[in-house]
Amino acid sequence: MHLLAAQPGAIDNGADPVDLGQTPAEVVFISAADTELAALSEARAAIEADAPSLRLASLNHLQHPMSVDLHIENCAAKSGLVIARVLGGAGYWKYGLEQYAIELAQAGVPFAALPGDDKPDDELFRLSTIAREDWDALWSYLVESGPENAVNFLHYAKSMLTNTARPEAAKPLLRAGVYWPGAGISGLQTAQEQWTKDAPIVPIVFYRALVQGAGLNPINRLVKSLLRKGLNPLPVFVASLKDPVSVATLESLFLKAPPAVILNCTSFAVGSPHQGDTSAVNPLTMDAANKAPVFQVVLSASSEQVWRDGLSGLSARDIAMNVALPEVDGRILSRAVSFKGAAYFDEATECPIAAYQARGDRIDFVVALAANWAKLRQTPEAERKVALILANYPNKDGRLANGVGLDTPAATVHVLGLLKDTGYRVVDPPADSDALMAQILAGPTNWLTDRAARAGGVQMSMAEYQIDYGQLPWELRERIESRWGKPEQDPFYCEGEVDCGYFALSILQFGNVLVGVQPARGYNIDPKDSYHSPDLVPPHNYLAFYFWLRHQFRADALVHMGKHGNLEWLPGKAVALSETCLPEAVLGPTPNIYPFIVNDPGEGTQAKRRTQAVIIDHLTPPLTRAESYGPLRDLEALVDEYYEASGVDPRRLEHLRREILLLTSTTGIAQDIGMEGADETGDLAKLDAYLCDLKEAQIRDGLHIFGQSPVGRLEQDLVQALTRIPRGSGKGADASLPRALVADLGLGFDPLDCDMAGKWQGPRPDALQAVSGDTWRSNGDTVERLELLASALIGGQPPDAWPETTAVMNAINAHIRPVVRACGPDEEAGLLTALKGQFVAPAPSGAPTRGRLDVLPTGRNFFSVDSRAIPTPTAWALGWKSANLLIEKHLQTEGDWLRALLLTAWGTANMRTGGDDIAQALALMGVKPQWDSANRRVTGFEILPLSILDRPRVDVTLRVSGFFRDAFPQQIDLIDSAARAVMALDEPADMNPAAARARVEGVDGQHRVFGSKPGAYGAGLQAMIDERLWASKADLAEAYLEWGGYAYGGGKDGAPARAALETRLGQVEAVVQNQDNREHDLLDSDDYYQFEGGAAAAVATLQGRDRPVYHNDHSRPERPVIRTLEDEIGRVVRSRVVNPKWINGVKRHGYKGAFEMAATVDYLFAFSATTGAVKSHHFDLVHAAFLEDEDTRNFIAEHNAPALREIAERLMEAIERGLWVPKSNSARAMLEELK
Repeated sequence: MHLLAAQPGAIDNGADPVDLGQTPAEVVFISAADTELAALSEARAAIEADAPSLRLASLNHLQHPMSVDLHIENCAAKSGLVIARVLGGAGYWKYGLEQYAIELAQAGVPFAALPGDDKPDDELFRLSTIAREDWDALWSYLVESGPENAVNFLHYAKSMLTNTARPEAAKPLLRAGVYWPGAGISGLQTAQEQWTKDAPIVPIVFYRALVQGAGLNPINRLVKSLLRKGLNPLPVFVASLKDPVSVATLESLFLKAPPAVILNCTSFAVGSPHQGDTSAVNPLTMDAANKAPVFQVVLSASSEQVWRDGLSGLSARDIAMNVALPEVDGRILSRAVSFKGAAYFDEATECPIAAYQARGDRIDFVVALAANWAKLRQTPEAERKVALILANYPNKDGRLANGVGLDTPAATVHVLGLLKDTGYRVVDPPADSDALMAQILAGPTNWLTDRAARAGGVQMSMAEYQIDYGQLPWELRERIESRWGKPEQDPFYCEGEVDCGYFALSILQFGNVLVGVQPARGYNIDPKDSYHSPDLVPPHNYLAFYFWLRHQFRADALVHMGKHGNLEWLPGKAVALSETCLPEAVLGPTPNIYPFIVNDPGEGTQAKRRTQAVIIDHLTPPLTRAESYGPLRDLEALVDEYYEASGVDPRRLEHLRREILLLTSTTGIAQDIGMEGADETGDLAKLDAYLCDLKEAQIRDGLHIFGQSPVGRLEQDLVQALTRIPRGSGKGADASLPRALVADLGLGFDPLDCDMAGKWQGPRPDALQAVSGDTWRSNGDTVERLELLASALIGGQPPDAWPETTAVMNAINAHIRPVVRACGPDEEAGLLTALKGQFVAPAPSGAPTRGRLDVLPTGRNFFSVDSRAIPTPTAWALGWKSANLLIEKHLQTEGDWLRALLLTAWGTANMRTGGDDIAQALALMGVKPQWDSANRRVTGFEILPLSILDRPRVDVTLRVSGFFRDAFPQQIDLIDSAARAVMALDEPADMNPAAARARVEGVDGQHRVFGSKPGAYGAGLQAMIDERLWASKADLAEAYLEWGGYAYGGGKDGAPARAALETRLGQVEAVVQNQDNREHDLLDSDDYYQFEGGAAAAVATLQGRDRPVYHNDHSRPERPVIRTLEDEIGRVVRSRVVNPKWINGVKRHGYKGAFEMAATVDYLFAFSATTGAVKSHHFDLVHAAFLEDEDTRNFIAEHNAPALREIAERLMEAIERGLWVPKSNSARAMLEELK
């Protein structure tokens, strides 16, 4: 057999090819900059007689490979000289540049590939076939730009063709300065003459090219709107934010006219999103910038019609250039204020000349947003009004103040105290979190059952509501009333005895600061009619809550406390919202500040992009080792004793064997780990390894309180978790602490990747002997001793003469411990900075315990990733390894190769990891991404030959989340293009099942990426579970299919394709979900059961049988672990849920601690409903730990009585549905009493 070369593949976004229909000319010029095309069109007209014949082409119309091929064949290859100006380097237009370079060289046509900015690019020059002198001259004309340089550019191009004298060199033009409508390039005085005295100054920073290319319409409109609003605009053009002259100009202007708010219309970022990169100084955050918040104002390259009619908001290119990268600099996304429109068709150049066309209502929104932030800045603390908003879902009284990883009630009380101490008028704040929750529960909440009987909260009169409601666009009011009827029909409306009634709102006022419970989305009001509506509009009471905050209370800022509320998930465009998008209609141009857990970039980014939020990231909960407890400790002792008795005391051995079997049977461990009894040695090894794994599992120890760093043992355990795996280079100070100890002690094994049950045969140094008197028998025992020694060192024990350990300990003492301690104060400072209307510094996001110490300290406005670089080479390495381990696991357990699977891909997880899921999907298909080495962007893929794979290709179907759809359109195109390329291969059916199916199913059978309806989010199961709307697993499957049956990729932007999804799920052999960190688990988030459980239910319903569900652990990138869902649920129940260490941890948090227990029960129940992974003994364990334990039951009753009732009701529902047969005869009676 001979080796076949890998086949290259291009990423196809599904757009139709464009035939420009151009004829050959002396000069062909290609550029993505419409201002440049317009300038050259005008220059040609100005010198018509002397101009070369000219063809102008927009690079945006040459993205499809066929478009490139047509233009080369019909025009470029028959012309005299072709010049292409490419912004962002060769990687931005890889196929086009390569084809023009190859084909034009063969045709003998000179070709110049020029940089799109003012930075030299040798790679582009190497693709060119003209002299360097000519290349530099042409580029200089374009860099300097302006009418005279545009004319000389054409003269120079013509002189190259006629071999005549070259025109004069490019004349440098002003690189940066002040522009004023009607006056052109001006000075600061021109602007000041139009200003209002002492009004806030708002610089508008935009590219010089707009001045030179007649693209000033949106700038002029911004200036006029700002003046009307009573603000002082300062329009400043720049070459770029990295250009030294432009930076100096900005500094000079800002010193003379200190900004209150900055509107930035430039693209890209000054900083870098890549870990370890050095970045230039951002001129918009220099001292002279006066700490002004910076708003990103998008001048979209798309047409207004595309924006208006679609739900994506912006193209993938716009999202990368004008959204994702600007977030790296800490800019707040506002709106797209202008779009490209064809101003006229230039017959001479055979090119439609486009121009920016501003949209008035978008201009006004951005100006109102700027004005509100300027007002926030100007208002003294004592007069500033702030609303602290608590999320509530599910809509139960035991689940108020949701916030992942956050003790939200305690955090809210802490913030109230912080604001009071800072000078805000805070009157009679609650003494503690229990007092706050008691006040909230005394008034109206989202719980409808006895809402009418409660007093308290605030009232919004129907008359006031009607005034605000009447300001909404008619289209929006029509949608709301079509679903919910008139405002008086809302269940939160109360009739008045003498007036028109009111809405009762869950709001508590403490002077100028209030606390409100965010209303429910509406699924709880009429669940049977709503649960199949992924794009459900919110009811009237929802609007009333925010209208009251904005117009009656007149809040200067809203603070949404913790991940996450429902506002940013309301229907509408993904980004660049319009007036009919629900998040905008509800929130308006109000400053929105959002404390958010640092390890969730995706959902935080959703708030940034759809509700103009400034994130104040906060620390994750403290992590700790699960350790051993109760029956697990007893089993561990029995196993140790058994091994000690082996070969010594046969009678004792038999007794111990019976004891072990009895205890594993009564606790359900035997069932969880598959102890079958036939292989005693193998069963004991399984048990030994399982107990070691449980003991070393990482679990949360309580919750984080915003503004407070962990102290004492909690700090120590967190620092240990942060240093357990390597960081950065993985060497020296960045090494894993356990590995450093192993190296210094000469143990000769890897504590992060070893057989825990294997017999320890290495040395037993005194330092490890001293930390524990327990049996030292296995590798797992050695790992435990290393952990104990590491804990002692972090706690203050000085290390011996251990050089590698000392390097890590020095880093802990000099950097790691200090940044952990800085988190609380920095979170306070970040919140106060935002509330002052000032700029909050940006920072990366991610899971700190996955080697991302660069995300600490918290308290900053986190950003996510450069979506163009996803998946990263690091993610590919993990994805490839995990894919192969998954295939091996399936082969071992199922006896055949895995040939088709469903993989869930979430935007948050892929932002956190750099695209692990995407990489794994490609690896399973046998496809490898290709990267541009210069800028790390993914430019295409290669199909690996079967001879390299040595196994069948896997037919991968992707179910993406709504945020993944919004954030990663390029990755959807990558997966779709790769899947279609694989389907087009001529390979045997058993080695390429996707190709075999494509040959039978045709074009309609080639969809492999599915997601929610455009503009909607979620998987549809939460309301079904919460409101008990299902009778069988088939009902849950129906919801999953209904909500996820929309195809993406291949030119389909959310086309209804439920039948195609059913076909795919009817063929898959496994369901796969990856988890990338241990800072959370699958029983503390509804997303896992909705996506993973929903998929399992759908597959089982369609196929009439259960298929394996794999829940893979990617928390240690160098060692991915493949587990079944059953394995993972058993591990989480024992290591975290019923572990006294976790229970005691959440007991420190009163109401929210009981909330966490109730949530865990809900999620366990939901997995039981959707899969067969939850066993009766798991419910037994939970019931015993939460309810049979008197101390825990009393704790829940004291701090969160509704949660106790909800736990009892959910467990009773499990019995009634046949999901749980209690071992205890008294369980049912206790539950009936507690309900």
